[in-house]
Amino acid sequence: MAGFIDVLRLGALDQAVASSAELYGRSRQHDLRCGSPRRQRVMVRAAAEGPDLSVTVNGLKFANPFVIGSGPPGTNYTVMKRAFEEGWGGVIAKTVSLDSSKVVNVTPRYARLKASGAPGTKPEVIGWQNIELISDRPFETMLAEMKQLKEEFPDRILIASIMEEYNRDAWEEIIERVEEAGVDAFEINFSCPHGMPERKMGMAMGQDCSVLEEVCGWINAKATIPVWAKMTPNITDITQPARTALRSGCEGVAAINTIMSVMGINLDTLRPEPCVEGYSTPGGYSCKAVRPIALAKVMSIAQMMKTEFPGQDRSLSGIGGVESGSHAAEFILLGASTVQVCTGVMLHGYGHVKTMCTELQAFMDKHGFISIEDFRGASLGYFTTHADLVQRQKEAVKIKKKQRKGLSSDKDWTGEGFVAETETMVSN
Repeated sequence: MAGFIDVLRLGALDQAVASSAELYGRSRQHDLRCGSPRRQRVMVRAAAEGPDLSVTVNGLKFANPFVIGSGPPGTNYTVMKRAFEEGWGGVIAKTVSLDSSKVVNVTPRYARLKASGAPGTKPEVIGWQNIELISDRPFETMLAEMKQLKEEFPDRILIASIMEEYNRDAWEEIIERVEEAGVDAFEINFSCPHGMPERKMGMAMGQDCSVLEEVCGWINAKATIPVWAKMTPNITDITQPARTALRSGCEGVAAINTIMSVMGINLDTLRPEPCVEGYSTPGGYSCKAVRPIALAKVMSIAQMMKTEFPGQDRSLSGIGGVESGSHAAEFILLGASTVQVCTGVMLHGYGHVKTMCTELQAFMDKHGFISIEDFRGASLGYFTTHADLVQRQKEAVKIKKKQRKGLSSDKDWTGEGFVAETETMVSN
Protein backbone atom coordinates (compact mmCIF):
# COMPACT_ATOMS: atom_id res chain seq x y z
CA MET A 1 0.00 0.00 0.00
CA ALA A 2 1.32 3.41 -0.90
CA GLY A 3 1.89 5.63 2.10
CA PHE A 4 3.90 8.41 3.59
CA ILE A 5 5.60 9.09 6.90
CA ASP A 6 4.63 11.74 9.41
CA VAL A 7 6.70 12.48 12.51
CA LEU A 8 4.79 13.25 15.71
CA ARG A 9 5.84 15.77 18.29
CA LEU A 10 4.77 14.96 21.84
CA GLY A 11 1.35 16.18 22.85
CA ALA A 12 -1.55 15.33 25.12
CA LEU A 13 -3.50 12.17 24.40
CA ASP A 14 -6.87 12.65 22.83
CA GLN A 15 -9.49 13.33 25.48
CA ALA A 16 -12.84 11.64 25.17
CA VAL A 17 -16.00 12.72 26.94
CA ALA A 18 -16.06 11.23 30.43
CA SER A 19 -18.91 9.03 31.53
CA SER A 20 -19.77 6.99 34.58
CA ALA A 21 -18.65 3.38 34.79
CA GLU A 22 -20.14 0.40 36.57
CA LEU A 23 -19.15 -0.49 40.10
CA TYR A 24 -18.18 -4.00 40.91
CA GLY A 25 -18.26 -6.24 43.97
CA ARG A 26 -15.30 -8.34 44.97
CA SER A 27 -14.47 -11.61 46.60
CA ARG A 28 -11.16 -13.39 47.01
CA GLN A 29 -9.98 -16.89 46.32
CA HIS A 30 -6.68 -18.50 47.14
CA ASP A 31 -4.69 -21.32 45.58
CA LEU A 32 -1.22 -22.75 45.90
CA ARG A 33 1.36 -22.77 43.14
CA CYS A 34 5.09 -23.38 43.41
CA GLY A 35 4.71 -23.42 47.17
CA SER A 36 3.46 -19.84 47.27
CA PRO A 37 -0.14 -18.68 47.80
CA ARG A 38 -1.43 -16.91 44.70
CA ARG A 39 -3.87 -14.15 45.50
CA GLN A 40 -6.86 -14.20 43.15
CA ARG A 41 -9.67 -11.68 42.90
CA VAL A 42 -13.06 -12.40 41.44
CA MET A 43 -15.15 -9.42 40.37
CA VAL A 44 -18.92 -9.52 39.98
CA ARG A 45 -20.80 -6.96 37.95
CA ALA A 46 -24.44 -6.21 37.33
CA ALA A 47 -25.86 -7.76 34.17
CA ALA A 48 -25.76 -5.52 31.12
CA GLU A 49 -27.97 -5.58 28.05
CA GLY A 50 -26.82 -7.83 25.27
CA PRO A 51 -24.24 -10.63 25.34
CA ASP A 52 -22.05 -10.88 28.43
CA LEU A 53 -18.58 -9.42 27.77
CA SER A 54 -17.09 -10.34 31.13
CA VAL A 55 -14.14 -12.74 31.16
CA THR A 56 -12.45 -14.60 33.99
CA VAL A 57 -8.70 -14.87 33.55
CA ASN A 58 -6.49 -16.61 36.12
CA GLY A 59 -9.10 -15.92 38.79
CA LEU A 60 -9.51 -12.24 37.82
CA LYS A 61 -12.88 -11.22 36.41
CA PHE A 62 -12.75 -8.39 33.88
CA ALA A 63 -15.95 -6.54 33.02
CA ASN A 64 -14.98 -6.82 29.35
CA PRO A 65 -11.93 -8.16 27.47
CA PHE A 66 -10.56 -4.73 26.53
CA VAL A 67 -7.39 -3.88 28.47
CA ILE A 68 -5.19 -0.80 28.24
CA GLY A 69 -1.81 -2.05 27.00
CA SER A 70 1.37 -0.99 28.75
CA GLY A 71 2.59 2.32 27.32
CA PRO A 72 1.60 6.01 27.23
CA PRO A 73 -2.11 5.32 27.98
CA GLY A 74 -1.07 3.92 31.39
CA THR A 75 1.76 6.27 32.20
CA ASN A 76 0.36 7.99 35.32
CA TYR A 77 -2.50 8.16 37.78
CA THR A 78 -4.53 10.70 35.77
CA VAL A 79 -4.70 8.71 32.54
CA MET A 80 -5.24 5.34 34.26
CA LYS A 81 -8.07 6.84 36.28
CA ARG A 82 -9.60 8.08 33.04
CA ALA A 83 -9.44 4.57 31.63
CA PHE A 84 -11.28 3.14 34.62
CA GLU A 85 -13.92 5.87 34.41
CA GLU A 86 -14.51 5.16 30.73
CA GLY A 87 -15.09 1.46 31.39
CA TRP A 88 -12.00 -0.42 30.26
CA GLY A 89 -11.89 -4.01 31.48
CA GLY A 90 -8.42 -3.51 32.91
CA VAL A 91 -5.34 -1.32 32.82
CA ILE A 92 -1.70 -2.35 32.49
CA ALA A 93 0.49 0.45 33.76
CA LYS A 94 3.52 1.58 31.80
CA THR A 95 6.56 -0.61 32.51
CA VAL A 96 8.55 0.31 35.61
CA SER A 97 11.99 -0.67 36.90
CA LEU A 98 13.68 0.04 40.22
CA ASP A 99 16.02 2.73 38.89
CA SER A 100 14.24 5.21 36.64
CA SER A 101 17.28 7.49 36.54
CA LYS A 102 18.66 5.30 33.74
CA VAL A 103 15.60 6.03 31.60
CA VAL A 104 15.91 9.17 29.46
CA ASN A 105 13.42 9.73 26.63
CA VAL A 106 13.96 11.87 23.55
CA THR A 107 11.52 13.86 21.44
CA PRO A 108 10.20 13.40 18.86
CA ARG A 109 9.92 9.69 19.54
CA TYR A 110 7.00 8.63 17.35
CA ALA A 111 6.52 8.36 13.59
CA ARG A 112 3.36 7.48 11.66
CA LEU A 113 2.83 5.66 8.39
CA LYS A 114 -0.25 6.95 6.61
CA ALA A 115 -2.15 5.50 3.69
CA SER A 116 -2.40 7.67 0.58
CA GLY A 117 -5.99 8.92 0.63
CA ALA A 118 -8.11 10.86 -1.81
CA PRO A 119 -7.26 14.58 -2.19
CA GLY A 120 -8.82 16.64 0.55
CA THR A 121 -9.36 13.69 2.90
CA LYS A 122 -7.51 12.92 6.10
CA PRO A 123 -5.08 10.03 5.46
CA GLU A 124 -5.58 6.94 7.60
CA VAL A 125 -2.83 6.02 10.04
CA ILE A 126 -1.93 2.41 9.33
CA GLY A 127 1.44 2.10 11.08
CA TRP A 128 3.05 3.63 14.15
CA GLN A 129 6.65 3.48 15.27
CA ASN A 130 7.97 4.46 18.67
CA ILE A 131 11.42 4.67 20.21
CA GLU A 132 10.00 5.38 23.67
CA LEU A 133 11.55 3.79 26.74
CA ILE A 134 9.86 2.41 29.83
CA SER A 135 8.58 4.80 32.50
CA ASP A 136 10.97 7.64 33.30
CA ARG A 137 9.03 8.57 36.43
CA PRO A 138 10.43 7.72 39.89
CA PHE A 139 9.63 4.17 40.95
CA GLU A 140 8.24 5.36 44.29
CA THR A 141 5.91 7.78 42.48
CA MET A 142 4.49 5.03 40.26
CA LEU A 143 4.01 2.81 43.32
CA ALA A 144 2.12 5.54 45.15
CA GLU A 145 -0.12 6.17 42.15
CA MET A 146 -0.90 2.47 41.65
CA LYS A 147 -1.75 2.22 45.33
CA GLN A 148 -4.01 5.27 45.07
CA LEU A 149 -5.78 3.80 42.05
CA LYS A 150 -6.49 0.54 43.88
CA GLU A 151 -7.80 2.44 46.88
CA GLU A 152 -10.16 4.50 44.69
CA PHE A 153 -11.08 1.65 42.32
CA PRO A 154 -10.75 -1.48 44.48
CA ASP A 155 -12.86 -3.58 42.16
CA ARG A 156 -11.05 -2.81 38.90
CA ILE A 157 -8.21 -4.83 37.44
CA LEU A 158 -4.83 -3.07 37.62
CA ILE A 159 -1.81 -4.92 36.27
CA ALA A 160 1.78 -3.81 36.80
CA SER A 161 4.26 -4.16 33.94
CA ILE A 162 7.77 -4.64 35.29
CA MET A 163 11.25 -5.03 33.81
CA GLU A 164 14.63 -5.58 35.38
CA GLU A 165 18.17 -6.58 34.52
CA TYR A 166 19.61 -10.07 34.98
CA ASN A 167 19.71 -9.82 38.76
CA ARG A 168 17.68 -12.03 41.07
CA ASP A 169 17.76 -9.59 43.98
CA ALA A 170 16.40 -6.80 41.78
CA TRP A 171 13.54 -8.98 40.49
CA GLU A 172 12.60 -10.09 44.01
CA GLU A 173 12.68 -6.52 45.30
CA ILE A 174 10.52 -5.09 42.52
CA ILE A 175 7.97 -7.89 42.86
CA GLU A 176 7.69 -7.46 46.62
CA ARG A 177 7.37 -3.68 46.49
CA VAL A 178 4.88 -3.60 43.61
CA GLU A 179 2.70 -6.26 45.21
CA GLU A 180 2.49 -4.09 48.32
CA ALA A 181 0.81 -1.43 46.16
CA GLY A 182 -2.12 -3.80 45.76
CA VAL A 183 -2.01 -4.60 42.02
CA ASP A 184 -3.93 -7.62 40.76
CA ALA A 185 -1.30 -9.20 38.52
CA PHE A 186 2.08 -8.74 36.85
CA GLU A 187 2.93 -8.52 33.18
CA ILE A 188 6.66 -9.14 32.73
CA ASN A 189 8.17 -7.12 29.91
CA PHE A 190 10.40 -9.65 28.14
CA SER A 191 9.81 -7.96 24.82
CA CYS A 192 10.61 -4.25 24.51
CA PRO A 193 12.62 -4.08 21.25
CA HIS A 194 14.50 -0.82 21.79
CA GLY A 195 16.38 1.17 24.41
CA MET A 196 16.92 -1.64 26.92
CA PRO A 197 18.34 -4.69 25.07
CA GLU A 198 21.88 -3.30 25.45
CA ARG A 199 21.30 -3.68 29.20
CA LYS A 200 20.13 -7.28 28.62
CA MET A 201 16.56 -6.24 29.42
CA GLY A 202 13.29 -6.60 27.55
CA MET A 203 13.60 -8.31 24.16
CA ALA A 204 17.16 -9.47 24.82
CA MET A 205 15.91 -11.50 27.78
CA GLY A 206 12.82 -12.77 25.99
CA GLN A 207 14.85 -14.09 23.06
CA ASP A 208 17.08 -16.28 25.24
CA CYS A 209 15.05 -19.21 26.55
CA SER A 210 17.72 -20.34 29.01
CA VAL A 211 17.83 -16.90 30.65
CA LEU A 212 14.04 -16.61 30.40
CA GLU A 213 13.57 -19.91 32.23
CA GLU A 214 15.84 -18.84 35.05
CA VAL A 215 14.30 -15.38 35.46
CA CYS A 216 10.74 -16.74 35.31
CA GLY A 217 11.73 -19.17 38.04
CA TRP A 218 12.88 -16.28 40.25
CA ILE A 219 9.71 -14.31 39.54
CA ASN A 220 7.26 -17.13 40.15
CA ALA A 221 8.95 -18.26 43.33
CA LYS A 222 8.43 -14.77 44.72
CA ALA A 223 5.13 -13.52 43.28
CA THR A 224 1.84 -14.32 45.00
CA ILE A 225 -0.40 -12.91 42.26
CA PRO A 226 -0.81 -14.07 38.62
CA VAL A 227 2.09 -13.50 36.25
CA TRP A 228 1.85 -12.93 32.48
CA ALA A 229 4.97 -13.03 30.31
CA LYS A 230 4.87 -10.56 27.41
CA MET A 231 6.36 -12.08 24.27
CA THR A 232 8.48 -10.48 21.55
CA PRO A 233 7.62 -11.18 17.90
CA ASN A 234 11.26 -10.53 16.98
CA ILE A 235 12.14 -14.22 17.12
CA THR A 236 11.93 -17.16 14.72
CA ASP A 237 9.49 -19.30 16.74
CA ILE A 238 7.44 -17.42 19.34
CA THR A 239 6.13 -20.66 20.85
CA GLN A 240 9.56 -21.45 22.30
CA PRO A 241 9.73 -18.56 24.82
CA ALA A 242 5.97 -18.84 25.45
CA ARG A 243 6.38 -22.52 26.33
CA THR A 244 9.37 -21.73 28.53
CA ALA A 245 7.47 -19.05 30.46
CA LEU A 246 4.48 -21.30 31.06
CA ARG A 247 6.61 -24.25 32.12
CA SER A 248 8.44 -21.94 34.52
CA GLY A 249 5.24 -21.09 36.36
CA CYS A 250 3.69 -18.11 34.56
CA GLU A 251 -0.10 -18.22 34.51
CA GLY A 252 -0.32 -16.57 31.11
CA VAL A 253 1.40 -15.00 28.15
CA ALA A 254 0.69 -11.78 26.28
CA ALA A 255 1.54 -11.39 22.59
CA ILE A 256 2.76 -9.50 20.75
CA ASN A 257 4.92 -6.55 21.67
CA THR A 258 6.01 -4.25 18.87
CA ILE A 259 7.98 -5.35 15.80
CA MET A 260 11.49 -4.03 15.28
CA SER A 261 11.37 -1.50 12.45
CA VAL A 262 12.80 1.49 10.65
CA MET A 263 9.84 3.67 9.71
CA GLY A 264 11.51 5.22 6.70
CA ILE A 265 13.89 7.79 5.28
CA ASN A 266 12.99 11.42 4.56
CA LEU A 267 13.93 11.78 0.89
CA ASP A 268 14.40 15.54 1.22
CA THR A 269 16.81 15.46 4.15
CA LEU A 270 18.08 11.87 3.66
CA ARG A 271 17.63 11.36 7.42
CA PRO A 272 15.72 8.51 9.09
CA GLU A 273 12.46 9.03 10.98
CA PRO A 274 11.70 9.80 13.74
CA CYS A 275 14.60 12.22 13.46
CA VAL A 276 16.31 13.40 16.65
CA GLU A 277 19.04 15.96 15.98
CA GLY A 278 19.53 14.39 12.57
CA TYR A 279 19.75 10.79 13.82
CA SER A 280 17.41 7.94 14.73
CA THR A 281 17.40 4.36 16.00
CA PRO A 282 15.28 1.30 15.12
CA GLY A 283 12.04 1.20 17.10
CA GLY A 284 8.87 -0.76 17.71
CA TYR A 285 6.16 -0.93 15.02
CA SER A 286 2.47 -1.09 15.98
CA CYS A 287 -1.02 -0.08 14.79
CA LYS A 288 -3.36 -1.88 12.41
CA ALA A 289 -0.64 -2.84 9.91
CA VAL A 290 0.83 -5.36 12.38
CA ARG A 291 -2.46 -7.13 13.15
CA PRO A 292 -2.02 -9.97 10.59
CA ILE A 293 1.40 -10.72 12.05
CA ALA A 294 0.05 -10.58 15.60
CA LEU A 295 -2.82 -12.91 14.71
CA ALA A 296 -0.38 -15.47 13.32
CA LYS A 297 1.76 -15.33 16.47
CA VAL A 298 -1.28 -15.62 18.75
CA MET A 299 -2.57 -18.56 16.70
CA SER A 300 0.76 -20.39 17.09
CA ILE A 301 0.87 -19.80 20.84
CA ALA A 302 -2.77 -20.83 21.28
CA GLN A 303 -2.24 -24.08 19.38
CA MET A 304 0.81 -24.86 21.50
CA MET A 305 -1.09 -24.12 24.71
CA LYS A 306 -4.05 -26.26 23.63
CA THR A 307 -1.74 -29.20 22.91
CA GLU A 308 0.76 -28.91 25.75
CA PHE A 309 -1.24 -27.30 28.58
CA PRO A 310 -4.76 -28.75 28.19
CA GLY A 311 -7.25 -28.17 30.97
CA GLN A 312 -4.93 -25.80 32.81
CA ASP A 313 -5.83 -22.27 33.82
CA ARG A 314 -3.33 -20.70 31.46
CA SER A 315 -4.27 -17.50 29.67
CA LEU A 316 -3.43 -15.66 26.48
CA SER A 317 -3.75 -11.89 26.01
CA GLY A 318 -3.80 -10.79 22.37
CA ILE A 319 -2.07 -7.57 21.28
CA GLY A 320 -1.49 -5.95 17.93
CA GLY A 321 -3.49 -3.37 15.99
CA VAL A 322 -6.79 -3.72 17.86
CA GLU A 323 -8.99 -0.71 17.07
CA SER A 324 -12.47 -2.24 16.86
CA GLY A 325 -14.73 -4.90 18.29
CA SER A 326 -14.23 -6.92 15.11
CA HIS A 327 -10.47 -6.88 15.60
CA ALA A 328 -10.97 -8.12 19.16
CA ALA A 329 -13.25 -10.91 17.93
CA GLU A 330 -10.48 -12.17 15.64
CA PHE A 331 -8.01 -12.51 18.52
CA ILE A 332 -10.62 -14.19 20.73
CA LEU A 333 -11.53 -16.64 17.94
CA LEU A 334 -7.85 -17.63 17.94
CA GLY A 335 -7.83 -18.31 21.69
CA ALA A 336 -7.19 -14.99 23.45
CA SER A 337 -9.16 -14.25 26.62
CA THR A 338 -8.34 -10.53 26.64
CA VAL A 339 -7.15 -8.04 24.04
CA GLN A 340 -4.85 -5.13 24.74
CA VAL A 341 -5.03 -1.70 23.12
CA CYS A 342 -2.28 0.90 23.26
CA THR A 343 -1.75 2.71 19.94
CA GLY A 344 -5.52 2.55 19.39
CA VAL A 345 -6.05 4.67 22.51
CA MET A 346 -3.51 7.20 21.29
CA LEU A 347 -5.43 7.49 18.02
CA HIS A 348 -9.04 7.31 19.24
CA GLY A 349 -9.09 8.22 22.94
CA TYR A 350 -10.18 6.41 26.09
CA GLY A 351 -13.89 6.63 25.30
CA HIS A 352 -13.38 4.39 22.25
CA VAL A 353 -13.81 1.35 24.51
CA LYS A 354 -17.57 1.90 24.44
CA THR A 355 -17.61 1.67 20.66
CA MET A 356 -15.49 -1.48 20.71
CA CYS A 357 -17.77 -3.11 23.30
CA THR A 358 -20.84 -2.31 21.19
CA GLU A 359 -19.17 -3.71 18.07
CA LEU A 360 -18.10 -6.89 19.85
CA GLN A 361 -21.62 -7.43 21.19
CA ALA A 362 -23.02 -6.91 17.67
CA PHE A 363 -20.70 -9.65 16.40
CA MET A 364 -21.83 -11.94 19.21
CA ASP A 365 -25.51 -11.20 18.52
CA LYS A 366 -25.02 -12.01 14.85
CA HIS A 367 -23.72 -15.49 15.66
CA GLY A 368 -25.88 -16.17 18.71
CA PHE A 369 -23.00 -16.13 21.19
CA ILE A 370 -24.01 -15.35 24.77
CA SER A 371 -20.54 -15.14 26.31
CA ILE A 372 -16.92 -14.74 25.27
CA GLU A 373 -16.24 -18.39 26.07
CA ASP A 374 -18.86 -19.41 23.52
CA PHE A 375 -16.49 -18.56 20.69
CA ARG A 376 -13.01 -18.29 22.22
CA GLY A 377 -10.67 -20.44 20.13
CA ALA A 378 -13.43 -21.45 17.71
CA SER A 379 -11.31 -20.73 14.62
CA LEU A 380 -8.17 -22.58 15.75
CA GLY A 381 -9.33 -25.90 14.29
CA TYR A 382 -9.41 -24.49 10.77
CA PHE A 383 -5.63 -24.12 10.50
CA THR A 384 -3.74 -27.00 8.96
CA THR A 385 -0.69 -27.79 6.80
CA HIS A 386 -0.26 -26.87 3.15
CA ALA A 387 -0.09 -30.56 2.26
CA ASP A 388 -3.46 -31.10 3.91
CA LEU A 389 -4.92 -28.16 2.00
CA VAL A 390 -3.78 -29.75 -1.28
CA GLN A 391 -5.43 -33.04 -0.36
CA ARG A 392 -8.64 -31.36 0.76
CA GLN A 393 -8.84 -29.46 -2.52
CA LYS A 394 -8.28 -32.64 -4.56
CA GLU A 395 -11.15 -34.32 -2.73
CA ALA A 396 -13.40 -31.31 -3.21
CA VAL A 397 -12.66 -31.14 -6.93
CA LYS A 398 -13.34 -34.86 -7.25
CA ILE A 399 -16.74 -34.46 -5.60
CA LYS A 400 -17.63 -31.45 -7.77
CA LYS A 401 -16.69 -33.32 -10.94
CA LYS A 402 -18.83 -36.24 -9.90
CA GLN A 403 -21.75 -33.92 -9.24
CA ARG A 404 -21.38 -32.26 -12.67
CA LYS A 405 -21.00 -35.58 -14.54
CA GLY A 406 -24.43 -36.87 -13.69
CA LEU A 407 -25.12 -40.45 -14.86
CA SER A 408 -22.05 -42.39 -15.91
CA SER A 409 -23.79 -44.70 -18.45
CA ASP A 410 -27.14 -45.42 -20.10
CA LYS A 411 -27.79 -48.33 -17.77
CA ASP A 412 -28.17 -45.93 -14.84
CA TRP A 413 -31.38 -44.31 -16.14
CA THR A 414 -34.52 -45.14 -14.16
CA GLY A 415 -38.11 -44.42 -14.98
CA GLU A 416 -38.85 -43.25 -11.45
CA GLY A 417 -36.21 -40.48 -11.33
CA PHE A 418 -35.96 -39.69 -15.03
CA VAL A 419 -36.54 -35.92 -14.80
CA ALA A 420 -34.11 -35.44 -11.90
CA GLU A 421 -31.51 -37.59 -13.65
CA THR A 422 -31.84 -35.45 -16.75
CA GLU A 423 -31.22 -32.27 -14.68
CA THR A 424 -27.88 -33.61 -13.41
CA MET A 425 -26.51 -33.45 -16.95
CA VAL A 426 -27.83 -30.04 -18.02
CA SER A 427 -25.16 -27.29 -18.23
CA ASN A 428 -27.44 -24.28 -17.85
